[in-house]
Parts: sequence; C-alpha cells; structure tokens
Amino acid sequence: MKIHNYSAGPCILPKSVMEKAAESVVNYQNTGLSIVEMSHRSKEFVAVMEKAVALVRELLHVPLDYEVLFLQGGASMQFYMSALNLLPLNGSAAYINTGTWSSKAIKEAKLLGRIDEVASSKDKNFSYIPKDYAVSQEVSYLHYTTNNTIFGTQFKELPKTNARLVCDMSSDIMSKAIDVTKYDLIYAGAQKNIGPAGATLVIVKKDVLGHTGRVIPSMLDYQIHIEKESMFNTPPCFSIYTAMLTMEWLKELGGVTEIEQRNKAKAELLYQEIDTNPLFRGTAAIDDRSVMNPTFVLEDASLNDSFLHASIDAGISGIKGHRSVGGFRASMYNALELESVQVLVDVMKEFERTRG
Repeated sequence: MKIHNYSAGPCILPKSVMEKAAESVVNYQNTGLSIVEMSHRSKEFVAVMEKAVALVRELLHVPLDYEVLFLQGGASMQFYMSALNLLPLNGSAAYINTGTWSSKAIKEAKLLGRIDEVASSKDKNFSYIPKDYAVSQEVSYLHYTTNNTIFGTQFKELPKTNARLVCDMSSDIMSKAIDVTKYDLIYAGAQKNIGPAGATLVIVKKDVLGHTGRVIPSMLDYQIHIEKESMFNTPPCFSIYTAMLTMEWLKELGGVTEIEQRNKAKAELLYQEIDTNPLFRGTAAIDDRSVMNPTFVLEDASLNDSFLHASIDAGISGIKGHRSVGGFRASMYNALELESVQVLVDVMKEFERTRG
C-alpha cells in the first residue's frame, strides 16, 4: 500500500530525491566514499555546497547584495541569532505573534532588548492573521512568521510597515514565489520544503550586518559564516546534499511558480471538501487559511478515533492535529502529490456517507 505522508515535519520528500540520496549514502559519485563520511573540505562536497547556494539564488531570484547560508540549529536557533545580529544595544524590535513559533521567537529576542508585540491573534487561539496594528518608526526591524504549521494560518501579503523585515519562512519557503528584496533577513529550517532536518537556510542582506554594537560569539555571527562560506565548522553535509537534490527536483518541475500552482490546487481540493462536508469544519479564518497546513475538526469529536482509523486504513499518515488545536492537520508540502489529497478527500466523503 502506498503511504500518503501528511507529516508536519520532518515531512515528505520526493521519491526520486530519496533514491539518489540513498545511493550516495553508500557510494557518492563512484568515489568509494559515502556522502556522510567524506570531508566537507573535499572538492566533491565543496561542489555540493556551491550548487545548493546557486540553486537557492536561482529559484528565489536572490540578488547579489544578499548572502545565502546553510547553518545548523534550526529556526529555533535563528530566533535568538537573528536578534543578536540585527538588534542594536539599547534598541527595539517589533514582532507579530501568530502562534507557537513566533511566540518562541519573541521569548528569545527579549533576552537581547526591548520587544514590542505589535499584534497578536492569541485571543482566538491563533486562528487568524492580525490586520490592524501600528509599527513604530524607531524599531530596528519587524519580525513575523509567514506560515503557522500548528494553527493552519498563513500571511497572504506583506505586513504594512517601513521597518526592515525579518521573516521565519520555515514552513512555506520554496512553495511559492517571493520577492526577496522586500526582506532584510529570511530564515527557514530545511525540514518542510527544502530537505531533511539538520540544515537551516539563511538569506541576509549584507548591509544590515555589523551595526549592533554587540560582541557576538563566533558561532552566532552571520558575518563569520559568510566569510567561511557556511563552513566555519563542519556543516550538516547530508542535509545540505539532500536539499540540493530537492532543489534540483523543484527546478526540473518548473520552479516555485509551477509548484505554487500545484500547491494551490491541492489546497483548493481539500478546503472544498472541508467546507461542503457537514461532518467537518475548518479551524482557521477563511481569508487566512494556510496552503501548506490545513487544519480541521469533526463537528462530533467522538468520531475522531474512527476517522483517524479510516484514514490509516487508506494509507494516510500524520494527519492527527497538534494538541493545542486538536482535530486534524493535513500538511501538504511540495512533494505531496494531488493524488494523495484526493485519497484523503475520498476518505472524508466515505466517512460522511457511513456516519452522516
């Protein structure tokens, strides 16, 4: 039976990528060495790193005045590291709180300076994206999280501000076209649309660095990682290599503009069923629904286990909702096929036929 992987992360990767990665774990390009054991200073792996960086630049149209880094520590490290590199001593920054990950980013940034939570959707369990808020002209930057994996919401447009933009794009980067020039710093954990867990992508405008007046530890200093071309210490080689393969797959598919249309089609198919099936209800505000992570509940929660078992019987994996929302979450990252969404929709239709 085919497994339809809706895991929120680590998540589904293209089958062809997994096959190439598996071959390289045994013998990388006939070197007799595994990709996980060769030196990161070898010409073979340096070529991998250079190609991964080049693919990020090509797929996202990253200008030359921005640097592309592959680091470690996930987005959770970037919560602190971004503030450490951009927030001046005695400075302030603005944050929009739309869920668990932005809340964590706020917590870490508060260790370094004055943080103004200019907007929050906590009052309704983070089920919507705040629209009405003001950002002071004095803040060093505005930070927000584009897509909220747990609560199923997503920003559909840029926040209205003249401040520098810092953005956590962990769960929707590479899923749609973006204008990198609108941001001063973008960071993203790899384990959604880029590749397996272990690497973290950072895209930073060079001229925003070096102005904080802080002494920054070497491992947390973007400028040092730039100077060392993401190899200040041993990088997560396998994760970067597999990310390179995933980006090659995406390029061959037609790039982010093509995958954006495919992702929209998947979301439309599932949300159509959620909205028309009387047994189910979406949990996020309609205008703010995530294309990546639709969240929904059964009107009769006593049927949860039965629906979960029906899904598992159909080969569906990973749709149980996060405990803070309950119900179900269908994470539909780039590599999930429309066919898999149709299987879930068919299970929902059959569940209505037999339980409705």
